[in-house]
Amino acid sequence: MPYDQITAERVRTILFGRDDVAEKSLMGGRCFMVGGHLCCSVSARGGLLIRVDEATRAELLKKAHVRPMQMGGRPVRSFVRVAAQAYRTDAGLRKWIARALECVAKLPPKRPRRKALGRPLRRAKRA
Repeated sequence: MPYDQITAERVRTILFGRDDVAEKSLMGGRCFMVGGHLCCSVSARGGLLIRVDEATRAELLKKAHVRPMQMGGRPVRSFVRVAAQAYRTDAGLRKWIARALECVAKLPPKRPRRKALGRPLRRAKRA
């Protein structure tokens, strides 16, 4: 099931110009990594996954169109799922993305992963 490409493009527009953003396909959607941390994701099931502080999560879950994110039947305390009605306007989407960016900014910087050493590439022998 493909993710919502229109919403993904809207998120790209908001995050455009930052040099610390990367996109990945994860969890059946399109994830936006900021500084190596998962910031938000456009879900294939519909909606947006937004990283939140655990301290503000309970308050956010009281809002309309926000519900807990679950993975494997267990709640994930650092994310909430936001229904499309909550970010119908560009201002609404900017607000949710800003909340996720604020949360990511508080996280410790990620150290670059060491790439696994594989077999060295060899040139093909010429015939």
